[in-house]
This record gives sequence, structure tokens and C-alpha cells, in this order.
Amino acid sequence: MFSHDRIWAAIDALAERHSLSVSGLAKRAGLDPTTFNKSKRYAVDGRARWPSTESLAKIMEATGASLDEFMTLVLGRASGGNGGATRAVPLLGFAQAGAGGFFDDGGFPVGQGWDVVEFPVGSADSVYALEVSGESMLPLYRDGDTIIVAPGAAVRRGDRVVVRTKDGEVMAKILARQTPRTIELQSMNPEHPNRTFDAVHIDWIARILWASQ
Repeated sequence: MFSHDRIWAAIDALAERHSLSVSGLAKRAGLDPTTFNKSKRYAVDGRARWPSTESLAKIMEATGASLDEFMTLVLGRASGGNGGATRAVPLLGFAQAGAGGFFDDGGFPVGQGWDVVEFPVGSADSVYALEVSGESMLPLYRDGDTIIVAPGAAVRRGDRVVVRTKDGEVMAKILARQTPRTIELQSMNPEHPNRTFDAVHIDWIARILWASQ
């Protein structure tokens, strides 16, 4: 699985690779110079803070690093490298994800014949990819982007998640609040409404780990 330390170590390594400080890397990407400072990596109460997918996408664009290259830094810095090895994970469209009979009880695709994408070995035990369609997830995800989701990962308030309802509706939102009875979801696109569901009407929730943009 991804860890807080691995992601931040990869950012440090990317900066070093381009002879930059983390502040210099942030400025090159058009971000606030303090975005990646060590003081920003933990909240005052000690909770781990994670860099946003948008900020990671910007530093990869600014340095010309691909997602595979960045993931090699994530895995190699923490575990000694894996030689850039990848494995094929299922790739579905949102329409496929909404169809019945394609998922097990844990929210993972079942069966064969899916399109696939390559993803680094060891980055997560059970992940799959969804191809974004439409504009409902702007400005975070654009039409044609691929997001990597982990059905078995724990979700917390503020996480970006993919949610499937019992009626087959599939959406990518931000988890605003979750109780035993209700789930409140915040829309990524301010032009789309926030949603609230009774927990019994939710089929599964999968945390978004990554986006290839």
C-alpha cells in the first residue's frame, strides 16, 4: 500500500533528481513555495497530511516525470526499488462500473476480458482503474483521465472516493462525513450538487489512490 512516508520521500527524491529544493520544486510547478515543506507534512495535532493529487500532477508535469517514474521513486525509496516492474490491473469505464454483476462483495471487478493498464508491482494488493468520462469531476479529474482505486482501503473524512449505490449509480466525490446511518459526499465540481445517502443504499466505497493525468 502507499504510505505517507513513501509519498513524501518520492517528492524529496524528485526534487533532488532535478537539483531542486522542495520549495524550488513547488515554485517550478506553480505552487506555493511552502507546499512541500516538512512543516506541512503533519498537522499541529500530529495527524499526517498528504499532498493533493493536483499538486503531484503539477510537479510531474513541471519535471516531465511520468506516473511510472514517480511510482518507482515511491517504491524504490522506501523498499530498495522493484526494478520498475508493473502488473496489469483491470480498467473499467464508469458506465461499466455502474452495471450489475461485475463486482464482488468487496467492490472489486470479477470475471475476465477487461481492458487493463500497467501499474507498479507492490503499490497495493487489490486495485483497479476507472476511466473518467464527462466533466462532473473537474477541476480535479478531466475526461479521459485514469484513476486508480482501492476497494479494501480504509476511508476517512476528506478522502477522494468512488461510490456505487445499490441502484448502480457510480460517482467520484470527496467523503465529507460518514456515520453508521448516512454518508455525505462533497462534489469535486462546484457546479454539481453535494449528495447525502442512507448507508443502506450504498453498495461500496473505494478510495482513490492515484490519478494518471
